[in-house]
Amino acid sequence: MSVVAVVGNPKPKSRTLEATAMVARKLVGREPDSVIDVATLGPGLLGFEDAGVARAVETVRAAKVLVVGSPTFKATFSGVLKVFLDQFPTDGLLGVTAFAVMVGGNPSHALAPELSLRPLLSEMGASCPAPGFYFVGEAKEDDPRFVAWLERVRPLVPRGA
Repeated sequence: MSVVAVVGNPKPKSRTLEATAMVARKLVGREPDSVIDVATLGPGLLGFEDAGVARAVETVRAAKVLVVGSPTFKATFSGVLKVFLDQFPTDGLLGVTAFAVMVGGNPSHALAPELSLRPLLSEMGASCPAPGFYFVGEAKEDDPRFVAWLERVRPLVPRGA
């Protein structure tokens, strides 16, 4: 099965990338098959015929498990992530099981994955069987909140992922 992590931070090689890849790894017990750092797709994101963006879209659409991560901007996900997801057709994530992850510096935005990112993934046809997770500050594997979330969510990952 294909496990893909998509990172919507406007800064390449970000802490959000590290957090998103770590969540994918912890969910399935191995490294993701692909990690798409949306910022590295460059100006092709602003059109609808860029070959690199098209390959990234197809990689995501072929995933069985998708972890989508974003920093929190103005209590929602990043604009660069939205521009990438706008490249998908309606119901472009049908058959994909998706998990929303966001990183922010303020605990008052902890509902952002539930109020913005998870509904978008659902609208695109993804199955989102679990609440999203919000890291406050640095993403740590041993964060008690994250450990508890993993225990609840791991059984919802499709078999063979």
